[in-house]
Amino acid sequence: MTEAEFRSYYGQPVLKPPNWHEPHMPVYLYLGGLSGASSVMAAMARMSGHDRLALAARIAAFAGAGVGSGFLISELGRPERFLHMLRVLKFTSPMSVGSWTLAAHGGLTAACLLSAVTGRLRLAGDAATVASVVTGPIMATYTGVLLADTAVPAWHGARRELPFLFVGSALASAGAVGMLTTPRQEAAPARTAATVGAVLETAAGFVMERRLGIEGEPYRKGRAGLLMKASRGLTLGGGLLATVAGRSRALTALSGLAITAGALCTRFGMLEAGRASALDPRYTVVPQRERAGGLTVVPDPGSSQA
Repeated sequence: MTEAEFRSYYGQPVLKPPNWHEPHMPVYLYLGGLSGASSVMAAMARMSGHDRLALAARIAAFAGAGVGSGFLISELGRPERFLHMLRVLKFTSPMSVGSWTLAAHGGLTAACLLSAVTGRLRLAGDAATVASVVTGPIMATYTGVLLADTAVPAWHGARRELPFLFVGSALASAGAVGMLTTPRQEAAPARTAATVGAVLETAAGFVMERRLGIEGEPYRKGRAGLLMKASRGLTLGGGLLATVAGRSRALTALSGLAITAGALCTRFGMLEAGRASALDPRYTVVPQRERAGGLTVVPDPGSSQA
């Protein structure tokens, strides 16, 4: 069967591409992960006596949740739409669970920061910090689950790796912000988090692109391919630099900024790959026919697997 036979469906794509806008959604995905991982880092730093890092992480968690909510509401078009999403809690819907988690997490991070800044209600602040350890991991991973739960081929095909990729990126992002906002002498846990997160994200991305067949092509081609390559280089390079970043402010700044840029490239690249895979019916029809045993596909000459 020739490629031309599955390029269109009556001249139209089989799927409607994601109607998400830049920079709203990619930045929201980044900030949500940053907030979730930072809240966990704040709790760990608080229990281990790294008070400066705990304060910096609490600020990052609150800012990420607050500003991220603003980007999400802007993407929705009308503020009341976010409130409508909270009318029902549906555990089988990643969007519903994510909306409720964002609302709860935002309140908890606000309580954590208010207690830390004012020095009052410390017991309540510590309780909110502990509670945010529950909402934080959900914030860091649910966006990956949300993407995988769609019919978009590049996202749905990567459903096994996306949660690990997003949690690794979130952990690296939180570590990077902690490094940049905490004195070097007290930022060792942040440097460790940045390195571990960078390695996890890179490994998950590597496994994802190697496991996927034709559905993985959008991650290697065009604008998405450039963004994903930039993400891998920046993230892994920044993570490796984090291991020696405690020696100087310059290394700290270079590592933190590289990881942050890599995390943003990941989000923009994921969105672009999803759009490309939805617009080309080849990525929808061919995997279906392969699973049905009715089509053998020769890899695209432009892909790395050709």
